[in-house]
Amino acid sequence: MKTFPAGDRTGNGYLALPEQQHGPGVMVLHAWWGLTPFFQQLCDRLARAGFVAFAPDLYQGRTTDTIDGAEALLEQRDTEAMQAIATGALEYLRAHPAVRGASVAVLGFSMGAAWAIEMASAAPADISAVVVFYGAAGADFAQARAAYLGHFGASDEWEPLDGVREMEAGLRAAGRPVTFHIYPGAQHWFFETNRPEYNADAAELAWQRTIEFLRQQLPQV
Repeated sequence: MKTFPAGDRTGNGYLALPEQQHGPGVMVLHAWWGLTPFFQQLCDRLARAGFVAFAPDLYQGRTTDTIDGAEALLEQRDTEAMQAIATGALEYLRAHPAVRGASVAVLGFSMGAAWAIEMASAAPADISAVVVFYGAAGADFAQARAAYLGHFGASDEWEPLDGVREMEAGLRAAGRPVTFHIYPGAQHWFFETNRPEYNADAAELAWQRTIEFLRQQLPQV
């Protein structure tokens, strides 16, 4: 785990470097379970694909593997601390000597997707690509400069497709490049291998699309 300044706090996060020890930067924002092993392993997977991947711990060490536990963590969350950690993590990744390029991508999962969406509008010069997994949110999309890729389950009871389409329309109205994919039969958390909702076919297709998108949007140096 790496530490970094986060306002008047110290944040922690998991960093994975590619074999060549440099590459485009990708920040991973975890779902409401916290920074569990799945998201650390995802950073390792991104590193094997050539990216410098960094996942900040928005919950400061707290994790769970149950919905009841995640709901409790969400109720207890310190939004101010999470904001400071997310902002500090972006600054840490942008300044890391292994990162190539003037901007980075952000991958967000469910709760983390909402953070990714908001951050792209708050830090347009730093974020040039956003990938969201089963999470939609509103933001001032006119302020953003990123391209957007989204992965959503057609059978997701937690993220209704009406909200997904509303976000897609907002992005298009703001002139942002956007591609949203809907996966038939997939539920919320379909990408996460440790969840009963995991859908191997949908997850693999989403991964392939994500890597292709990142390679298109970020410089390969």
